[in-house]
Amino acid sequence: QVQLVESGGGLVQAGGSLRLSCEASTHTFSRIAMGWFRQVPGKEREFVAAINWWGEGSAGYADSVKGRFSISRDNAKSTVYLQMTSLKPEDTAVYYCAADRSEYLRTLPSRTYEYEYWGQGTQVTVSS
Repeated sequence: QVQLVESGGGLVQAGGSLRLSCEASTHTFSRIAMGWFRQVPGKEREFVAAINWWGEGSAGYADSVKGRFSISRDNAKSTVYLQMTSLKPEDTAVYYCAADRSEYLRTLPSRTYEYEYWGQGTQVTVSS
Protein backbone atom coordinates (compact mmCIF):
# COMPACT_ATOMS: atom_id res chain seq x y z
CA GLN A 1 0.00 0.00 0.00
CA VAL A 2 1.36 3.39 -1.04
CA GLN A 3 0.74 6.41 1.14
CA LEU A 4 0.91 9.91 -0.28
CA VAL A 5 1.12 12.95 1.96
CA GLU A 6 0.59 16.39 0.42
CA SER A 7 1.63 19.69 1.94
CA GLY A 8 2.02 23.31 0.94
CA GLY A 9 -1.53 24.41 0.29
CA GLY A 10 -2.98 27.61 1.67
CA LEU A 11 -4.44 31.01 0.92
CA VAL A 12 -2.73 33.28 -1.57
CA GLN A 13 -3.65 36.42 -3.50
CA ALA A 14 -4.14 36.35 -7.24
CA GLY A 15 -0.79 36.59 -8.98
CA GLY A 16 0.98 34.86 -6.12
CA SER A 17 2.78 31.55 -5.92
CA LEU A 18 2.63 28.34 -3.94
CA ARG A 19 4.60 25.11 -4.00
CA LEU A 20 2.88 21.84 -3.22
CA SER A 21 4.83 18.79 -2.11
CA CYS A 22 3.84 15.15 -2.03
CA GLU A 23 5.93 12.55 -0.27
CA ALA A 24 5.35 8.93 -1.20
CA SER A 25 5.98 5.90 0.98
CA THR A 26 7.01 3.41 -1.65
CA HIS A 27 10.28 1.87 -2.73
CA THR A 28 9.02 1.94 -6.32
CA PHE A 29 8.80 5.74 -6.48
CA SER A 30 11.67 6.12 -8.95
CA ARG A 31 9.95 3.71 -11.36
CA ILE A 32 6.42 5.16 -11.48
CA ALA A 33 4.62 8.18 -12.88
CA MET A 34 3.21 10.80 -10.51
CA GLY A 35 0.43 13.28 -11.09
CA TRP A 36 -1.44 16.22 -9.64
CA PHE A 37 -5.19 16.66 -9.96
CA ARG A 38 -7.63 19.18 -8.52
CA GLN A 39 -11.28 19.24 -7.64
CA VAL A 40 -13.87 21.83 -6.72
CA PRO A 41 -17.21 20.98 -5.12
CA GLY A 42 -19.76 19.73 -7.61
CA LYS A 43 -17.22 19.08 -10.36
CA GLU A 44 -15.17 16.10 -11.44
CA ARG A 45 -11.56 15.77 -10.45
CA GLU A 46 -9.43 17.21 -13.24
CA PHE A 47 -5.90 16.65 -14.41
CA VAL A 48 -3.35 19.35 -13.65
CA ALA A 49 0.10 17.90 -14.35
CA ALA A 50 2.06 14.66 -14.44
CA ILE A 51 5.64 13.55 -14.63
CA ASN A 52 7.01 10.21 -15.64
CA TRP A 53 9.53 8.11 -13.76
CA TRP A 54 12.63 9.50 -15.49
CA GLY A 55 11.69 13.08 -14.66
CA GLU A 56 13.40 15.62 -16.89
CA GLY A 57 11.53 16.22 -20.14
CA SER A 58 8.65 13.88 -19.30
CA ALA A 59 6.16 16.36 -17.83
CA GLY A 60 2.70 17.12 -19.20
CA TYR A 61 0.21 19.82 -18.25
CA ALA A 62 -3.40 20.77 -18.61
CA ASP A 63 -3.87 23.67 -20.99
CA SER A 64 -5.30 25.78 -18.17
CA VAL A 65 -2.02 25.71 -16.21
CA LYS A 66 0.57 25.45 -18.98
CA GLY A 67 3.22 28.11 -18.60
CA ARG A 68 2.21 28.86 -14.99
CA PHE A 69 2.67 25.54 -13.17
CA SER A 70 5.73 23.30 -13.12
CA ILE A 71 5.93 19.73 -11.88
CA SER A 72 9.17 18.15 -10.74
CA ARG A 73 10.32 15.17 -8.73
CA ASP A 74 13.18 14.19 -6.45
CA ASN A 75 13.51 10.44 -6.59
CA ALA A 76 16.03 10.42 -3.74
CA LYS A 77 13.38 11.96 -1.49
CA SER A 78 10.40 10.12 -3.01
CA THR A 79 8.76 13.50 -3.43
CA VAL A 80 6.95 15.21 -6.26
CA TYR A 81 6.41 18.97 -6.38
CA LEU A 82 3.99 21.33 -8.06
CA GLN A 83 5.25 24.88 -8.35
CA MET A 84 2.32 27.18 -9.03
CA THR A 85 2.86 30.76 -10.17
CA SER A 86 0.62 33.54 -11.47
CA LEU A 87 -2.23 31.98 -9.55
CA LYS A 88 -5.79 32.87 -10.49
CA PRO A 89 -9.02 32.63 -8.48
CA GLU A 90 -10.11 29.81 -10.80
CA ASP A 91 -7.15 27.75 -9.53
CA THR A 92 -8.94 27.47 -6.19
CA ALA A 93 -9.50 23.78 -5.48
CA VAL A 94 -8.43 20.82 -3.42
CA TYR A 95 -5.24 19.51 -4.99
CA TYR A 96 -4.53 15.79 -4.96
CA CYS A 97 -1.30 13.93 -5.53
CA ALA A 98 -1.57 10.59 -7.33
CA ALA A 99 0.74 7.69 -8.00
CA ASP A 100 0.54 5.19 -10.80
CA ARG A 101 1.01 1.51 -10.09
CA SER A 102 2.68 0.43 -13.31
CA GLU A 103 6.44 0.69 -13.48
CA TYR A 104 8.55 2.06 -16.33
CA LEU A 105 5.62 3.34 -18.38
CA ARG A 106 6.55 5.03 -21.63
CA THR A 107 3.31 7.01 -21.82
CA LEU A 108 2.25 9.74 -19.41
CA PRO A 109 -1.00 9.01 -17.57
CA SER A 110 -3.39 11.94 -17.32
CA ARG A 111 -6.71 10.39 -16.36
CA THR A 112 -7.93 9.63 -12.86
CA TYR A 113 -8.53 5.94 -13.61
CA GLU A 114 -4.89 5.52 -14.60
CA TYR A 115 -3.73 6.26 -11.07
CA GLU A 116 -3.88 3.70 -8.31
CA TYR A 117 -3.03 5.70 -5.20
CA TRP A 118 -4.21 9.10 -3.96
CA GLY A 119 -3.31 11.54 -1.24
CA GLN A 120 -5.78 13.14 1.11
CA GLY A 121 -5.70 16.47 -0.72
CA THR A 122 -4.58 19.96 0.20
CA GLN A 123 -6.69 23.10 -0.16
CA VAL A 124 -5.47 25.92 -2.36
CA THR A 125 -7.46 29.15 -2.21
CA VAL A 126 -6.66 32.10 -4.46
CA SER A 127 -8.32 35.37 -3.54
CA SER A 128 -9.04 38.08 -6.08
